[in-house]
Amino acid sequence: MFGRDIRRSLLYVVPALIILCTIISTYRLSPNEIRINRWMQPADGKTDFSQGKESVGLTHEEEAEAPLSFGKPGAAGDAPKSYPTGNKSAPLDIQTSHQEIFSTSTSDGKYFSIDFAGKHNGMNPNIIPHPTLENTWIVAAQMVRGESEQTVYFTELVCNAAFRGNVLRCLQPPNALPVVPTKGGKCEGDLAYFSSNIGPHDARVVYGPDTPYIIYGSNSQFTCFGQFIQDFRELIDWQGREVGSQSFLEGTEMQRPLPWNAIEKNWFPFWDPFGNMYIHYDVSPKRAFAQINADGTVGLDLSIGTEAEDAKCIATYYPPILNSLESIHQASNSLKITMCKRTDAICIANESNTFIFTIWQHKTFYNFHGVYEPYLMLFQEHAPFAMHAVSKKPLWIHGRQQQMDKDTSDMFYVTSIAWKRPGVTYHGYLDDELFIGFGIEDRESGAIDVTAEELMSGLGLCTEA
Repeated sequence: MFGRDIRRSLLYVVPALIILCTIISTYRLSPNEIRINRWMQPADGKTDFSQGKESVGLTHEEEAEAPLSFGKPGAAGDAPKSYPTGNKSAPLDIQTSHQEIFSTSTSDGKYFSIDFAGKHNGMNPNIIPHPTLENTWIVAAQMVRGESEQTVYFTELVCNAAFRGNVLRCLQPPNALPVVPTKGGKCEGDLAYFSSNIGPHDARVVYGPDTPYIIYGSNSQFTCFGQFIQDFRELIDWQGREVGSQSFLEGTEMQRPLPWNAIEKNWFPFWDPFGNMYIHYDVSPKRAFAQINADGTVGLDLSIGTEAEDAKCIATYYPPILNSLESIHQASNSLKITMCKRTDAICIANESNTFIFTIWQHKTFYNFHGVYEPYLMLFQEHAPFAMHAVSKKPLWIHGRQQQMDKDTSDMFYVTSIAWKRPGVTYHGYLDDELFIGFGIEDRESGAIDVTAEELMSGLGLCTEA
């Protein structure tokens, strides 16, 4: 009888304790954490891959990444505030909270969609000018799998595309890039399932000074999941393969200065004025980059030479990270820009006006929905490659929608940047136009063409940090 009474008491006591703990946990949340949970604030973050928080085989909706912070709308380095009203947040004032950019070619200034003209769709696109065909671009993107499709195979689609109205459309259904799968065997524990991956992940097709390359994720011989590079011309019909660099004719795994993360993603190459190639590994919590050799080996981490000065710029312009639902990480490849107009007779590229730039992102993952806010970063093109400038506010691509019924906004995931005009490979000027390519909600692809001058208009200088 006594035992029965105890069991009956537990039926009441245990639920009461659970409710009490939940109330206490909620009460202890800081005002910022409660506020941020109501609206996905802009910022971008780097996943802690060493803890297995972001999976290569997952969509962005399924990722879990790290944190940032907010302050007064429009303040340098701060993400915009939200203003809760009842159970919903007030819409963001984009003109105050972001730097909005507009398309130079669409009739309404909005971004344009990419139509793959076949039964397969693509996301996370890359766009580069076709080397010989006029008004034609090469598009490469990760093939989107159906919601019910379970497979270990990953495919990168490629096609020649041209504008049809406000859409960039493949001229023929895309083909699969013949990227050779790699063997790994370094994935253990919770990451063991990565070993079954076959094919490239999240590729970046980029132009160097004289050669196009593809960078992609695949099974690694050094860690669980690594980054590979190959001359893009070896994978498609490209005339003039004998011109330019003859390195990386086969898929080559790139290395990095120790330590390795279990999952490596989003590395990008950059070049100094002498044509030497470097690989940039991280933008947060501090930068990491090294010179790479033709066999994929690398030298020392060169970021130690700029770490102290870079830290001041990062502290001033990077959005703060609030909790484990926010993070900052690399996103796009790099391009070189001279900060004057090509059409100006007095515009001459030199060390004082020419820089490397890239886009990184601050991610939030509230209400089970990822939102990425892109920021621009410029750094010197010559050693020691110190940071030069960072966006004061995140970019807002015109046409991206706020979803007030869900206290969120469209997930645009920036993947690539490229000069739009044929013949302009790596080095452009303020009056040149460029493409910014991005995935949309892990389902489709979009891009926007903007002038470099407009893109660079919202920068904060590191010398003012």
